[in-house]
Amino acid sequence: MGGLREVAAPFVMPGPSGVAVRAGLKGLSGQDETVLRLVGELLGSLASGDLKARCAAGLGHDGEQWARRKRALTGQSSARWAGSITKATHDQWALARRGQLAHLQSLRAGIDTITHRLAQPIGAKGSKRWPGGYRSRREWFAKSRRLHVLQDRLEQVRADFEAGRVHVVRGGRKLLRTRHHLKAAQMTEAQWRLRWQAERWFLRADGESGKRYGNETIRVTPEGEVSIRLPASLADLANRPHGRYVLACRIRFHHRSEQWADRVAAHRAVAYRVHYDPDRGRWYVTASWQTPPVRTVPLSAARAGGLVGVDTNADHLAAWRLDAHGNPLGAPRRFDYRLDGTAQHRDAQVRHALIRLLNWTARHGLSLAIEDLDFAAEKTRERHGRRKRFRKLISGMPTARLRARLMSMAAELGATVVAVDPAYTSRWGAQHWQKPLTSKNRKPTRHDAATVAIGRRALGHPIRRRTAPPPLHRSDAVGHRTVQARPSIPGREGPRPRVPGPRTRSVPPGRGAKAGDQCAHNRSGHTAEHEPWTQDSLPLSP
Repeated sequence: MGGLREVAAPFVMPGPSGVAVRAGLKGLSGQDETVLRLVGELLGSLASGDLKARCAAGLGHDGEQWARRKRALTGQSSARWAGSITKATHDQWALARRGQLAHLQSLRAGIDTITHRLAQPIGAKGSKRWPGGYRSRREWFAKSRRLHVLQDRLEQVRADFEAGRVHVVRGGRKLLRTRHHLKAAQMTEAQWRLRWQAERWFLRADGESGKRYGNETIRVTPEGEVSIRLPASLADLANRPHGRYVLACRIRFHHRSEQWADRVAAHRAVAYRVHYDPDRGRWYVTASWQTPPVRTVPLSAARAGGLVGVDTNADHLAAWRLDAHGNPLGAPRRFDYRLDGTAQHRDAQVRHALIRLLNWTARHGLSLAIEDLDFAAEKTRERHGRRKRFRKLISGMPTARLRARLMSMAAELGATVVAVDPAYTSRWGAQHWQKPLTSKNRKPTRHDAATVAIGRRALGHPIRRRTAPPPLHRSDAVGHRTVQARPSIPGREGPRPRVPGPRTRSVPPGRGAKAGDQCAHNRSGHTAEHEPWTQDSLPLSP
């Protein structure tokens, strides 16, 4: 394709596999908060010790060691608490392992980029795929030193990866480093200590199908009563038989309450997590359960009737409705959001923009076409050099969170989402669609043109517009045709098929020239007649 990378085919994105809802524990007594803190501290210390044992085992860990760890925890808590702790430990170790692999690949990519640029002459221009040389001798020297730093770091990470060593911090490494920069974080030591302890507490229980209300450890009744099975060492704090403690408050899930109530009434598995928010000073309960896989519609059904192309940007979602033939209909739409402030504010902004987009799409009964964006390998400074604003731009785009939110919200509304390859959509959209769609009353932006390119790719059409009508003559004086047939298309050099009916006003049906015979035309390599051609003598008289 002339140096362009291969464009992947569009596909229908699968729906979410789980659901999580949250409710606040309002009206807790002092005794309730004391019990929750004691249970969280005890189980958190057990989880820390279990994580240490799992990291020490490394790649040699097997099922027997897992069972041994669980038996050791059962005597200090209970069998179900031990199962939840060991499962959480295994998930945390696996997550650290995947992060280590991603870091290893990032270091290799950075080393390859610096090595390539160091081999280029200073000031050499780059290409579309590879950058050129460095701008000055000073920058070249600084990058040569950084190359040695990355190579040493790569050796350390590779050695840890091959040995199965991971570096994990319960509570988060970012919060741990904040302890040494309390002034910059605008926190006191007491505030940091409370947040650190809250992050390291463990109050999480896995669901069990067939058990009462779907969970034996943390149980929530349909009326909202919350009870906890206390560990063996804290059984003297129980206020109910069988070592259970019932909280004085009642909870209510406002979101998906009917689904949760149906699962609890049928004794289906529901997992619960109790956590404390130090900023608000409140306790919360999060209920989660798995959902059956959503049946995705075929791609042909998603394309029927057209769809809505969506372009994801750092501050808004651009959308345009397209018909089944790839033609834009109506006016483009823009759904703004802001990514400043706290994480909760950013998440609320994204959800608000998505629900407006989905409601607008549902009114037309169409599917969504969105780019399958992933900037995991595009954020390194070795790749973009001094383009700090661009690196900050792509780092701030919540592609993963936006995709997860979109899929879960689209599944609730019954909308279908088609993912397309993001290659060249902005460039080709602006090249082929921005100017033709501009009028006196409508001035589409580059992002609006990209939505048309995204939608046409999802529909299976080329991004280019349809071919221009033929000129008055066959020469190239008026320019080449917009779309040319590829060499692989059969019959591209042959004649057009004979269409029944009159071709011109003067030729009746069935009496046209030999359109299918190349020899009937005066063309290069073909004779108009099969007999030898001779020149007649010139007339001697006028």
